[in-house]
Formats: sequence, structure tokens, C-alpha cells
Amino acid sequence: MDRRDVEFDAEGVTLRGWFYPARGASGAAPTVVMAHGFSAVKEMYLDSFAEVFAAAGLNALVYDNRNFGASDGQPRQEIDPWAQVRDYRHAITYASTLPEVDATRIGIWGSSYSGGHVLVVAAIDRRVKAVVSQVPLVSGHDNLRALVRADLIAGFRGMFDSDRLARYQGDPPAMVPVVDADPTAPSALPTADSYTWFTETAKLRAPSWRNEVTLRSVEMFTEYEPITYVPYISPTPLLMLPARGDHLTPSELAIAAYGKANEPKKLSILPGGHFDAYVDGFDVSSGPARDWFLEHLA
Repeated sequence: MDRRDVEFDAEGVTLRGWFYPARGASGAAPTVVMAHGFSAVKEMYLDSFAEVFAAAGLNALVYDNRNFGASDGQPRQEIDPWAQVRDYRHAITYASTLPEVDATRIGIWGSSYSGGHVLVVAAIDRRVKAVVSQVPLVSGHDNLRALVRADLIAGFRGMFDSDRLARYQGDPPAMVPVVDADPTAPSALPTADSYTWFTETAKLRAPSWRNEVTLRSVEMFTEYEPITYVPYISPTPLLMLPARGDHLTPSELAIAAYGKANEPKKLSILPGGHFDAYVDGFDVSSGPARDWFLEHLA
């Protein structure tokens, strides 16, 4: 599959990624803008999705989030959801300047954390003409309580407050593992399938992935509520793809958020768990996304 390396400015930070031209396009074609979820880099199967879209006649712009992978940005390994939302919008702007891109037919795709971002972007940026949200994070407040026992949440709050004081006193941000072999140990994504997917995928295809994020990335996650934007996505067409066995971003939270969306919308529940959408269930997740973009962009 043809692709080229690209970079673009995001208000002073250079973001880098790949542009996949639409196969068989004779002029400006519809385009899908894509970034990854919590701490992940583009090599972690985003190329697979982009190839499916490009083969169907859609351009795909894939980039690493700021502070991660090939993109610039400081502090490294910090995830600010609102900065990532703004970067989707910078990526749309960049895409619209490319000769291969029809700026009136741009869609956005996101998964997991970025599955939440695209809900926000679709609600606030009317350049977006279709959106696909795969296994999305819809509520930091509710998701924290799904992952962390109630009696342990106060301990997390204490860690956040201590880190805030230390930063005020001039210390660098505290770091925490993204995943740990022991799901009960402190980590950002404390599930066994998270550990397996991230560590195996990094070994297989993403050596630039690092198993750490700033502690305040986790604090910002707990404050982030994409669900509040869901009613405002309409009339942009929304496809939501929760996974039946997802216990990292629980499907019941995503399905409840979908209920707040207005038409046009579609819900397609994927088999398996959170990470199956990238590997074992790839055809089942990429196919409906491709078809949604073809229906509403092409």
C-alpha cells in the first residue's frame, strides 16, 4: 500500500504521521483523519485500518498524538485530552490543504480514548461530515469507577494532589506505568488484556511505544466527559462500535452514551473485548467503519 510520511504544525508543535492516498481516485477524494488512543502509537494497527480505507477509495491521514511516537511535544508521555481534541482539528485543517483531499468530505475515526475525542470533535467542528467511534471512552468519572474499587479512589486522589504540590515546587511530573502484569498494581490501564495487548503489540510492531505516562495524564482522564457532547453531534452521521466483552471502556457506558445521540446514527456491537477490534476482530470493526464513511462521504 502506498503511503508517504507527513508532518504538520499544531500551533507550534510538529505532529508526524502517514498519508494514504485513495486507491483509484482520479481527483480530490474523501478523507478519514485518524489518531490512536491512550498512550498508543500509530504503528499499533492504525496502518491496518488506513489501508482498508485507502483500498476502498478513501484517503487516510494517520498521525501520532503530541508527546508520543514520532510527534514532537513536551512533556513526553503526557496525555491531555483537550490538546488531543484540538490536534484532531489541526489535522483536519492540514488535510484540507492537500491536493488529494476534498475538504468538503472529511470524516474522523477514533478508538478507545480517541473514540471519545472524535465524539467531541464531531460535535464542535462542522467540517466533519461523518464520524466513527470505536470502543470509546465516554466518561472519565464513570470509567474510573468501573476500573478502580471505590475504597481505593481516595488513594488516587491523594497521589494526584501530592504530584500537584511537587510540580508547584519545581519537580518534574510523576510517572506511572500504562500497564502492569499485576492488574492490582498501580497503572493507568489496570486490566490483564491491556497488559497483554500493549506489551505484545509493542514487541511485534511498535518499538517506539513506552510503558509510562505522566500521573497527571490519569488525573485528566478522570475529568474528561465526552458524553456531554454526544447530543450535539447531529446532524453529522455517527457510527458507534462498542465491544460486547469490553471491560476497559465498558460497553454499557458507550451504549448509554449512544442513546443520547440524535439521528442519523448507527450502533454496531462488536464481538470480543476491547482490543479484539484491532486484531482478531479486525474485519468486523474495520468493515462497518469503511462502509459508513463510503455511505456518508463518497
